[in-house]
Amino acid sequence: MIPVLWVCGPPGVGKTVVAWEIYARLTRAGAAPAYVDVDQLGMCYPPTSRDPERHLLKARNVASLRANFSAAGARCLIVSGVVDSERGPEIDELGASQVIVGRLRVDPGELRARLGRRKGSVAPPDAAVEEANLLDESTFAHWCIDTTGLSIDEAARRVMVEIGDWPPTADRRDSSSSDSRTTGRAEGELLWLSGATGVGKSTVAFRIYLDLLRSGATAAYVDVDQIGCCSTAPRDHVLRARNLAALWDNFHDAGARLAVVVGPVSTTTEALRYEHALPVSTFTWCRLHVSDEELTRRILSRGDGGNWQQPGDPLRGQPMEKLLRVADRAIADAQSLERHDACRRIDVDALAVDEAADTVLEVTHWPRQGPTEAPSS
Repeated sequence: MIPVLWVCGPPGVGKTVVAWEIYARLTRAGAAPAYVDVDQLGMCYPPTSRDPERHLLKARNVASLRANFSAAGARCLIVSGVVDSERGPEIDELGASQVIVGRLRVDPGELRARLGRRKGSVAPPDAAVEEANLLDESTFAHWCIDTTGLSIDEAARRVMVEIGDWPPTADRRDSSSSDSRTTGRAEGELLWLSGATGVGKSTVAFRIYLDLLRSGATAAYVDVDQIGCCSTAPRDHVLRARNLAALWDNFHDAGARLAVVVGPVSTTTEALRYEHALPVSTFTWCRLHVSDEELTRRILSRGDGGNWQQPGDPLRGQPMEKLLRVADRAIADAQSLERHDACRRIDVDALAVDEAADTVLEVTHWPRQGPTEAPSS
């Protein structure tokens, strides 16, 4: 199976951006990497009593996606995200000998400053510093790099020096052996929000997800863009569908019967790939739509990264000229979506996030069976 590099550290240390830079460098070098933010693989609440921090669930999801990435031609997998501050990641689920665990650290003052520069919901600085102190006392990592005062490029360069000739160049097993199951076995209801770049589908979808949790349901949230980062199969709906099926099986085992999914779907053929991968689940498809002017405004606002710095976000930090070109393409994509009409259109032009979420639920009547309680754990 393909080797894994797991980059961990406290909130705010730069795990995501450094790991993504390593992914980009290995891609340019022809090393055929895949990447996943492990925090995106644990969005299933409430957790079971056996796995209260969802570390085991995340590791199982990494193992499942790793097999699919391997089948898609990837030669290595880079993982970033939080881990147990004493035990580290649950690498037994992945085969401990095939996993390198690296830790990033930063001085407490700079950690607080980095968290202070973030927008939106962030970890409390005191809690992050406490976790950093616990990690400094841990011994599970193979190496640790202090990123105090370092740029993203310099931190990534030091990681590359640390890992040396990685991934190994030895021949790996035929990837077809990793592709024994391509469809999910779990039942449930999935609400899928699609739309052009910048329309706000992730923000609205996550608000719906939070409403589900507040209602007492055990539910999951998946952004398919975040489970399809594979240099050998970019924007591949087959890979993403297989990864979604794998996650849904594990989330179902953790008690989830409802999921909110967000991602680009342009045609009925693309939508059917996901339905075929999850044959016993029910999909409700909808597409958010705004005017050209509003779409442009929202894309321009993404230039500073928005509330959450999405790994590999192509809009963050871009100059106005490029953002305007992206907006033009997004408008063209929205017009194409109108022609294909693969999902039910919901206009959210003049709606705040809460209003848009309420409108989606009102129009779709989702979930059809109502929120369900998780089985006892």
